[in-house]
Amino acid sequence: MVLAKNLAHWLISGLPVVLVSPLIGYMLSLPAESFGTLFVTLLLGTPVLSLLGSIGVALTVGLGSRGLILAVITLPMSVPVLIAGTMAVQQTLNGASLAGYLAIMGAMLLASISLAPLASAAALRISVN
Repeated sequence: MVLAKNLAHWLISGLPVVLVSPLIGYMLSLPAESFGTLFVTLLLGTPVLSLLGSIGVALTVGLGSRGLILAVITLPMSVPVLIAGTMAVQQTLNGASLAGYLAIMGAMLLASISLAPLASAAALRISVN
């Protein structure tokens, strides 16, 4: 159930960002050769960020004012995804291989798909009891 809700969240919030990423790259004056890398890194990174956010929300669901604590919980987990995506686009601009960064992002995606729903469900079970 948690994974289905994460998928719905990503389809509504993450997929539109991925689809308009070439336009955003053009507006930010990125070279055209980096548009594909930007698209792929967003395709790999946005689901990870959505899944990490669900863990943070599940951990703070019982708190009254959860804005700051939610940011404190989720920001350290999201920084590696942001760094890997940024470095992959930078490697494309430098003409270097970006396979390592894409592999890291793919591993983070597989790990978050495997572990985030379990962690979110466990946190929700604890907050209900």
